[in-house]
Amino acid sequence: MKRGFFFLAFAGLSFCLSADSFTFSADSVQSVLATGKEKTVLSGHAEVLSDKITVSADTIEISGKNYSILTCEGHVVADDKKNGIHLAAPRLTYDRDRSFAILDGPATLEDSVNHVVLKADWIQDDGDQGITVAQVDVRILKEGLACRAEYAIYRRKEHRLELSGAPRVVKNGDEYRATRMIVDTDSEEITLEGSVSGSVHADTSKSTPPAGGQPTGAAPDGSSASVAPASAPTGAEAAPPASGQTSGQPAAPAAPSDGQAAPQPGASQ
Repeated sequence: MKRGFFFLAFAGLSFCLSADSFTFSADSVQSVLATGKEKTVLSGHAEVLSDKITVSADTIEISGKNYSILTCEGHVVADDKKNGIHLAAPRLTYDRDRSFAILDGPATLEDSVNHVVLKADWIQDDGDQGITVAQVDVRILKEGLACRAEYAIYRRKEHRLELSGAPRVVKNGDEYRATRMIVDTDSEEITLEGSVSGSVHADTSKSTPPAGGQPTGAAPDGSSASVAPASAPTGAEAAPPASGQTSGQPAAPAAPSDGQAAPQPGASQ
C-alpha cells in the first residue's frame, strides 16, 4: 500500500511539471497507467488544489492530456480563486488548462466580484473569457434585483446579462416581462425587447404612474424600451403659471354665471 502511494506521488510530480502545479488527497486512490488511458481516481473526501482552482467532491477522476481534466461527482464544491467564482453542483467537469467548467444538476455560481448569484439546472462557465451560459430554471440574484428565465448568458467583464425563454425581472418590487431582456448588472438598467408587460408600484408622493396603465419602460409589441431609475422632481421644480398670469399674482375672478361682467378691482359693489 505504501509503495502504491509512493508511485502515485511520483506520477503526480510528473504532471505537475507539465501543467499548473497541483496536489491531491483522498481516502483512497486508484490509478490506471495504460498508454492513452491514464487516469487517477480519488474516492472519499477527494480534493484537488492547484494554482487556479480548489475542488472537493466525493469522487474526482483526473485524466486527459497533462491530467488537465477533472471529473467530479457528489457534493462538488469548487473555488476559482483567480476570477472570484464559487461553484457548487452534484457533478462538475473542469478543464484546468482552459479554466472551463460544466456543472450538471441543480448548480450554483457565485460571482463575488460583481455580487451576483446564478442558479440553474445546467451551467457552463468559461473562466478565461468571463462568460457563463445557463439553461433550465435559471435564476439570477443581486441585491434589489431578481431575474428568472430558461436561458441566460452572463458576460461578467461587460456586466451584461442576456435573458430569453419567458424572462422575468423583479427590481425593487417592480416586475417586468418581455420576449428578451438585457440587464446591466452594474447600473441595473433593463432593456426590454419584443412583447413587453409588467407592473410598477409607483410612489404617488414623488411621481405620477405612466399613462394608460403601461409599465415604466414598456413598449408596444415588436419594439424595445429601456428601464432606468427615474429621479423625482425637486421642490424648486414647480408647475409653470397659467398663460398670462404672473408668478405670485392671484388669478382673476371668474365671470358670474348670469352673464354679468365680473367686478374690477377697486370698483364699488
